[in-house]
Parts: sequence; structure tokens; C-alpha cells
Amino acid sequence: MHQAIILNASPRKKWNTAQMLCAAEKGARAAGAQTAYYDLYDLNFTGCRSCMACKKTGAQSCKCYWQDELTPILDKIFQDTETLIIGSPVYLGEVSSRLRAVMERMAFVTLSYNDYACLYKGRLNVGVVLTMNAPEAYYKKHYQTNIARQLDMFRIFNGKLECCFAFDTMQVSDYSRYELKFWNETHKKQVHEDIFPLALQRAFEMGRLLCS
Repeated sequence: MHQAIILNASPRKKWNTAQMLCAAEKGARAAGAQTAYYDLYDLNFTGCRSCMACKKTGAQSCKCYWQDELTPILDKIFQDTETLIIGSPVYLGEVSSRLRAVMERMAFVTLSYNDYACLYKGRLNVGVVLTMNAPEAYYKKHYQTNIARQLDMFRIFNGKLECCFAFDTMQVSDYSRYELKFWNETHKKQVHEDIFPLALQRAFEMGRLLCS
């Protein structure tokens, strides 16, 4: 059976990113995949510690020496997972720190320091869900180039790379409780009602496609 892992790299477990990931997980299951879902902010782990243990002569390839709560997930990803779906909000034009930490751990443990070749010889499809307060036009002008360059790292795993975006997202359910006057609550709620369901459908289709 096709194995898929879903990683929520947002600190919010039920908001925009999580909802997109749940839709992607439903798509994966609709394609017949078995899924496992993790909230990364519940786990105790760091990015790469540059301990160089994975570069020692005779070290097992694609296996992180450092033991924390991300390590067994990485082992599962590299041993028996066909599809990885990760979701993150965009903060200050970047993916979240949790996603950056996962990317570091995945990249360095599979990167040969002899010739910069990828030591991972399997095939891992990767889907990335990104949600952001910024409108699409602002994203394309200010964020797109940098984020696309970051996400290109996932191409080294020999599978498909698919991205799914939700723009101009609603930050909170009740704007009157917060100092958020820069944003128009009526507009945000309208986008959430009319546009966000379309993003959820795209996430579902991405999950289904990657696991088909």
C-alpha cells in the first residue's frame, strides 16, 4: 500500500494550514494511500546540528545520527514512504522555522560531501502546502522567487514536487479582539468563504495526484 506522511509545520493545529493538510490527506486516502499525520510543533527537535556523524566513513546513508523526536519520522520517510506532504504558513516571506529544520535534516543527511550527489536512491513525491496572509500578487512580486528556490531542495528525492497555495487568508475568526486594523475584516471573511474552499479542493487533488 502507498505510504504517505503529512507534516504540519504550523503552530496552529486547526487553522488554514492544518485545514489544507487535512484536505490533502483526504485526497491521499481517496487514492488508496495509508497516511500518518504529525504536528511538528508538538515534537521536540532541532535543525541540523552539523555534528558530521552522517559523514563519517562507513556511516549509514540517509540516516540522521542525532536522536530526537524527528529522527523516527525521518527514518520512516527514507525507508518506506512514497509521498511526503508538508504544510507551512509564510512568515516574513519565509517558510516556518519548523519546516526549515525538517529541510535541513532531510538535505544534509542525504548529501554526499565527496561529490555533492544525493545518497537517497528511492523515489519520494513531495507536496508542499503554503498559506499566507499576503494576496497572490504580493506573493508573486516579493516572495515567490525566494520560496521557489528553497523548495527546489525537494527535487533531489527523484519524485514529483507539487505546490498548493492559499493566499489572503483569514488570520482570526473575530478581528474585533485584536489590533489588526491594517486588514479589512469583511474582505478577509469574504475570501475565506468564497476562495479558501477552492484552495482546499486543490489541496485534495494534490494529495490524490501524488498518491495515485
